[in-house]
Formats: sequence, structure tokens, C-alpha cells
Amino acid sequence: MKRFNLFTGILAIAFAAGTSSCENENINPYDYAAKTDTITINTGDGNTVKTAIASYPTGSMVWSHDTTLTSSFKIPAGASLYIEPGVKVTVSSKPTEDHPVEIVALGNLYVMGTKEKPVVIKSDTGKPNDWGGIICGYDCGEVVLSHAEIAHAGATPTESSLSFQNKLFKTTIDGGVPAFHFCNTNGRFAIVNCFFHDNYNDQTYFTGGNGVIHGSVFADSGNESDGGEAINVKSGCILDISYNLIYNACTNAFKLSGSGVEKNFASKLVIYNNTAVDCGWRRTKNKKGGNVWIEKGIAPVFVNNLMVDNRYGIRQPDKNGGDIDNSVLHPNYFFASTETGVKQQGKDFKMIVWDDRNITGAAPEDLSKLFVSFAQNDKMNINCESDNVANGAPLKWNASWDFHLQPSAPQLSGATSAVMRNFPGGLAFFGMKKVKWTSNADDQNYYVTAPVPSNFFGAFGTK
Repeated sequence: MKRFNLFTGILAIAFAAGTSSCENENINPYDYAAKTDTITINTGDGNTVKTAIASYPTGSMVWSHDTTLTSSFKIPAGASLYIEPGVKVTVSSKPTEDHPVEIVALGNLYVMGTKEKPVVIKSDTGKPNDWGGIICGYDCGEVVLSHAEIAHAGATPTESSLSFQNKLFKTTIDGGVPAFHFCNTNGRFAIVNCFFHDNYNDQTYFTGGNGVIHGSVFADSGNESDGGEAINVKSGCILDISYNLIYNACTNAFKLSGSGVEKNFASKLVIYNNTAVDCGWRRTKNKKGGNVWIEKGIAPVFVNNLMVDNRYGIRQPDKNGGDIDNSVLHPNYFFASTETGVKQQGKDFKMIVWDDRNITGAAPEDLSKLFVSFAQNDKMNINCESDNVANGAPLKWNASWDFHLQPSAPQLSGATSAVMRNFPGGLAFFGMKKVKWTSNADDQNYYVTAPVPSNFFGAFGTK
């Protein structure tokens, strides 16, 4: 079935992103009044915005060719930015302003990549911390990130940054922003078949919203100084999160908390059939987590997940932990290939949330018999506290790895199909519905649905 082949699409993003290009490079993304198809905004009654492949609603902004951001870009409230398939957005590491470049969405954002033509948003140097991220406002109604590569974000804003000026994410300057942040409890977002990597802080951070996250890779998250989660969720969210691969999230694969801006809106999280590998090795300054961290009354559904050689199992603090009685935390498979890993995910280890119905290895297992193709650092140390591979840190992401399970892997059975998703009928994105494609072959579905759960653990099953 299609969900078994999600990894093929993910690899396509990783390979195609480096070669993707449009007809004209370096359009001016800030020229809202442009009369060419580089970027257009029409406001007259009855007008539409037209490009070679589609027509867009009145008032739309459209990036149909490659471009470079040298200063922060704001999507005004009430407006929508559409980024067409194959567009490469290069973010300057040396902005013309006195703060890192950000994309601030006060309106709506639709990143419309495809398997063959992903959208790429990355820096000009290819280094983490080069730019801020995609920061959405409290009135941002819809965001779709489809087949997008987002890299090298996480820089620290200044008081003149767009996000700070609009009181988004941070009200004090005390560290970097995530690669993607959403906060509107009445809004909706989708992250589908995306590739987040080499971002300096959190890959994603949610303080509100209805969302679907599936079929994506989150690789090489954070840094040894400031940490970094792959998926960080607070109160105010209703999310389906499934069939994702998380590799080398230095703090947590999942950080789940009942705290946040929305004090009276408990998040409803259904997290299933994800694979997390080599996460949680950085815990010097802060003892929160090391793989999956739950706190402050959060009550997630967390099932069918395959957790491989992460620092710990599921953990919570001694005080203000999760709402365990109302959580569903089984079945999952906790795999460790070392004695240290077995100990640190064991029942008696400090702050572990134990469930006898999970499968947790009592002795080291053979990693070479798990995945089709994966090379772990031969010095791997899940307690390394360091970015340095020589000190035992995970290897950098390698697009040739294949995290499908081997045919004889025991993880192919034992999971549950009895998972109630938050959005079984999907989430509708009406800004996508309004796009009129020139060719039916280019048409993109405006409903996004997390796939049904599988009876195997993790994201991929067998080929």
C-alpha cells in the first residue's frame, strides 16, 4: 500500500532538491507589484493571478521561479503566498537587515512541492543557524508544506526581527527560533513528505493549531549548546503525527507538554507508526527527556512507534508529569543495541514511564538485522553530550540509508490497527481548493489525511 512507500518519496526529496531549478533564477520576491509571472499580486475585482501552470485567487502572491531572500519576508494578514513546484528559495546568510532572515506568515502559506519537483528552502552556505525560520502568526489560517526541504534555520532573532516585532514565538531574546512554528488554535497546517534537516534549534514547535504531520524526515536536529527537538508540542493543538522518521534529534524526538499559551486547551495528540533513531544524546543543561518527554498534564496517544538506540525510553519529571491515566502509551517497541541503552530504557531507570505492554529489550539486540540499510557510528555513545562524531555523536544524515525493516524483523508484527485518528476524514485547505490548475496532471488534493495505522512498528514496514 502507498504508506509503505513513503520513504521512497522522502529519498526523492533528498536527491531531487539539490538539482531542482526553475526557468529563471533570482526573481525579486519583494516586488508585489510585478507584472510578470515572477511574483504577482492582483487586487482588482474579478482578477486572478496566472502562471504557466495555474491560476490563483485575487490577492495571491506567487513564487513561480527560484529566488533569493536577502531580508525577511512577511505574508500580510489576509493574503496568501503560493510557492510552486520545483522552486528553490535561497536564504542569504548575510542579510541586508540587522537580523537573520525570517519568513513570517501573518496570512496563509502554501508550499506546493511534488515528489518530482520538491520546493527547497535553505541557506546560501549550507550551514545551520544561517536564518531564522518560518514563523506563523496568530491569524495565520492555513499552511501546507508538501514535498519541501527546509534546512539551516534556527538563528536567534533580534528586537528588530519580524517575529519579535509581531510578538510571535519569543517575547524575550534568549535563543533561536524553530524552523517552523505554528500557533493559531483555530488554524490548520499540514507537513507532508517533507525533509527538515540541519536546523540549529527545534525543527518544529507548536503552540496551537489543527495539524497533520506524516511521511516526513526530521534529521540532525539542534546542537550541543542549545539542544533541539524534532517535534515540540504545547497546549492548544489537535494533531495526527504518523509515518515519520526522526534521526539524530539531539534533545528529544518528541517533547510533549501541557504548558503553553492556551491554558484551557489541552492538546489532543495521536502519534503512531513513527521511527526514531539515535536521539537524545544532549542532556547536560536540562534533564528533560532524551527521546520522548511528557510533562504538565499532557495525555497523548503514543503507539506503534519504533524507538531505536535513543538515550532513554519515555520519561516524565518527578513533579508535573504527564496525565498517564488518560494517556495511551502502548504498544511501542524500544530497541537498544548496547547494554547502556537497555539499562536507560529499563523499568527501574529514573523518570521512566514504564508500561509492561510495550516491547522493551532486556538484552542488546543486533542492529544489523533491523533495517535494510543503516550505518551507525561505530563509536556511538548515547550519552556523548557532544556534536563530535569522534566523541560518539551520531553520523550525519545519509540519503542512501533505508529504514524499511528486514523481512525477518520481529517488529513487523505486534502493533495495533485500533487507533482513532483526530482527523479520519482529513483536514481541508481551502486556499489549495481555489487553485485552478492548467493541467489535471498537476492538480494537488486540498484534503490532507494521515494514513491509517499499520500492524508493524515504525514508519516503513518492508519493501
